[in-house]
Amino acid sequence: MNLLFELSGENLPLAIAELSCVGKVTRTENGIAIAEVDDPRRTTRLAQTHVVMRLLGECNASKEALERLLDQLAPIAPGTFCCRARKIHPVTVNASQLELERMMGQKIRGTVDLKDPAVEYRAVFTNGRCFFGQVLQTIDRGSYAYRNPQRRAFFHPGVMMPLMARTMVNLTHVEPGQWLCDPFCGTGGMLLECEMLGIDAVGSDYDPEMLNGCRQNLPNGAYIRADATNMPYPDGVFDAIATDLPYGQSTTIGAESIDTLYTESLKEIRRVLRSGGRAVIVTHKDIRPLAEDLFEIVGYYEQRVHKSLTRRILILA
Repeated sequence: MNLLFELSGENLPLAIAELSCVGKVTRTENGIAIAEVDDPRRTTRLAQTHVVMRLLGECNASKEALERLLDQLAPIAPGTFCCRARKIHPVTVNASQLELERMMGQKIRGTVDLKDPAVEYRAVFTNGRCFFGQVLQTIDRGSYAYRNPQRRAFFHPGVMMPLMARTMVNLTHVEPGQWLCDPFCGTGGMLLECEMLGIDAVGSDYDPEMLNGCRQNLPNGAYIRADATNMPYPDGVFDAIATDLPYGQSTTIGAESIDTLYTESLKEIRRVLRSGGRAVIVTHKDIRPLAEDLFEIVGYYEQRVHKSLTRRILILA
């Protein structure tokens, strides 16, 4: 099924990369992507997407072109419906949002209900084009804000926010029934996201304080104290790895230095990852020269957190 995704504007390349966990991206424009997806229900796991739609058609970015498209499609709403139009900057359209929505409502057969519609149709204008679709999912990104780490039983400054932790898990392409490992699990952010997705996960950390916090946040989780440079797991046992490497500030590590830790832990990650599996590694510096000797680098992304910290996100296979 051809689906249309309205993406988060925070980091578009990362949002597009995340879609590969649910389907094959076939096209991108500013703020949107189109992907071929076998099971639309799987899109609920996405973190970097706002709205998921069944793509019904596209045309030039004008009121007249959208009218012609709707005449051709002659859509019939399977219940009450509403219409929404969105203009993604810097697109210009020769009609207001209200005018567009009223016109759409007149062209679609059915009963309009603006308060509690059974179906929502959306026209998204971007890059001189208009994409028209029927909404299948609206991702509740507010739930990630509600799950702020400060609300957990144990909080430690500097931990990754749930929105980004979910994105990291999704980038591994891990599925329910498979096993993910976080060898620097800290207070358990990655493991919590796996638990919500029904994915089996194991965490480890060298810092006893962090493991104590992880126990408080995930009473039923699986975690052990372990050195990431010498993990107590068999070869090729994990389907995926997702982890945020220590930055060396207020961090307890087992290796003699951060550089040694990075080098040796990458070797161990390669050893415990099954053939064909993915590892998503987050660091504060570019470690591609270290990683390329052990892995195929599938993707590299940067996300500025604040003026003194930019996350480097590596997808390895």
